[in-house]
Amino acid sequence: MTVKTKSGGLRKTLPLLLLAAPGLLYFLINNYLPMAGIFIAFKDVNYAKGIFGSDWVGFDNFKFLFQTSDAWIMTRNTLLYNLAFIVLGTMLSILIAILMSELIKSAWSKLFQSGLVLPNLISMVVLSYIVFAFLNADSGFINNSILKPLGIPEINWYSEAKYWPYLLVFIQLWKTAGYGSIVYIAFISGIDKSIYEAAKIDGAGKLKQICMITLPLLKPTIIILTLMSIGRIFNSDFGLFYQVPMNAGALYSTTQTIDTYVYRALMQVNDIGMSAAAGLYQSVVGFILVMAANAIVKKVNPENALF
Repeated sequence: MTVKTKSGGLRKTLPLLLLAAPGLLYFLINNYLPMAGIFIAFKDVNYAKGIFGSDWVGFDNFKFLFQTSDAWIMTRNTLLYNLAFIVLGTMLSILIAILMSELIKSAWSKLFQSGLVLPNLISMVVLSYIVFAFLNADSGFINNSILKPLGIPEINWYSEAKYWPYLLVFIQLWKTAGYGSIVYIAFISGIDKSIYEAAKIDGAGKLKQICMITLPLLKPTIIILTLMSIGRIFNSDFGLFYQVPMNAGALYSTTQTIDTYVYRALMQVNDIGMSAAAGLYQSVVGFILVMAANAIVKKVNPENALF
């Protein structure tokens, strides 16, 4: 009887396992197998000796990240930009999802949804030239079509670092907010409409329905997505911080992150061990932050914790 039960259970779960197999295989190949190369972070890789024959250097590769005058700048930029992306990106994605949920019955809703996702599909290389077309000091749209007619002095955008924190945050939100709203749109569309109808009968307006029904029900999803984002708070979008500012040296004070710094350093010293050390450092810190954030959430509201 036990054998029959196990066989029957396997027949029921086999289709689900086959459905999940591509995703599991992707995670195995892309996320788990590369973990075997962690030891490279503790070696001085010599191509003549090979990876396994190279000398062990302990934590010397990690000193590369902290013994430079730019260590504070790149760490500050990486953290603050990611905090802005998480907070503002979550707020904007929720706002878009709520607005789109009101248009779900409209014939234009599919067009609007496609338009929101489109920026996420644009390559950072293409986006960098679109931004350049707007910001170019000589023939850029902003200088020639906006500032000059108003009599405002032209701005050399690629040499003025003070503008780029706002520009980078705006570009990132424009590119990702629409795509990030998809999860929230799907969740809102699954909320029982009778709840809203009952609230409407009780005299609740649209704003009150959003504050008292939609947002509280969205809270578990918001917490989970935020926790997942915190895990990558020490990573940055290389294309956003390297290609969009056109690698302009005058902007390093506001565009330098851990990823771009390591890339620029490797272009000069070509040291794989240092790059591996930076990746391991980012992953370990991200893991610690996720565990800490999850512990806080679990203490405040155990039902919304990841585990």
